[in-house]
Amino acid sequence: MDDIEPPFEETYPTLFHNSTARANDKTLFAGDEECELPLIDLARLNFWSFNQWIEEMAEAASQWGFFQVMNHGIPQKVFESMRKEQMKIFHQPFRKKSEQNFMNLSADSYRWGNPKATCLRQFLWSEAFHIPVADISKLEDESNNPRSSIGLFATKAANLAERLAENLAHNLRIKSSYFRDNCLPSSSYLRMNRYPPCPPSFEVLGLIPHTDSDFLSILYQDHVGGLQLKKDGRWLSVKPNPDVLIVNVGDLFQALSNGVYKSVEHRVVSHPKVERYSVAYFYCPSYEAVIESTENIIKPAIYRKFSFREYKQQIQEDVRATGNKVGLSRFLL
Repeated sequence: MDDIEPPFEETYPTLFHNSTARANDKTLFAGDEECELPLIDLARLNFWSFNQWIEEMAEAASQWGFFQVMNHGIPQKVFESMRKEQMKIFHQPFRKKSEQNFMNLSADSYRWGNPKATCLRQFLWSEAFHIPVADISKLEDESNNPRSSIGLFATKAANLAERLAENLAHNLRIKSSYFRDNCLPSSSYLRMNRYPPCPPSFEVLGLIPHTDSDFLSILYQDHVGGLQLKKDGRWLSVKPNPDVLIVNVGDLFQALSNGVYKSVEHRVVSHPKVERYSVAYFYCPSYEAVIESTENIIKPAIYRKFSFREYKQQIQEDVRATGNKVGLSRFLL
């Protein structure tokens, strides 16, 4: 039987068997303290409680950069079906997943590990399918059946992201039409993640610390856990709850809000014995969209105006030069 697991050790023997490549950092997996993110109940959004609802969400976006939403309108059976579809996809043999046009997707959709890693601290013990929303309709199985629950999740997440972004913008007096004008369905993308069991002795993360290069991310994760965020200099483990969706602020919203909303560093620690699944929807603008900080009398703009294309190009240049994303600090005034 063909192995489903990516050949991490076989492909990168120097990283895994060379002691100098190891992190040797006891704080790498620090994050034993578990936290519950602020909870936003979308069922409370009505005329009488609108302002309070906005204030609670804005506070979470500014203090945590993360919050979770309930009563989001996506039935639990969609998540259950989506996880089964993910398992069926990821449990295909590795040689098949890595083929060109697997499931009718583009060649670079399937990603695993990190070919640019020079040490285990930069390595990803995970595999993923990175799918532009426009390509989801192409996602087919061996029977040419569309992955209906994955497509439904993408549609629902897109509507939710736009709704939340517009409400967060309301608190900043940004035109609500900004997101409808700049974030077309074709500009966002979906990422399906699988984190295989990882031996603790490898000292490697499922997903290295990073911030998201979008406006908002909508995440569904299973019951296994492993997501951690950095708050007040400490790594906190997010308590898993498959009944809610996790929302986090991306770099673009931090810039647009002039630093009011925070794009917070986060990562994933793989479980030593069981696999973990998640699906993330990244709410992005078109490449031509311009991000300009919302300044006021009290606080002048702290970021210069830039396009999404310019931001993505800067990230690519920094990763090539340093191995790491630098992010918004490149655009400070």
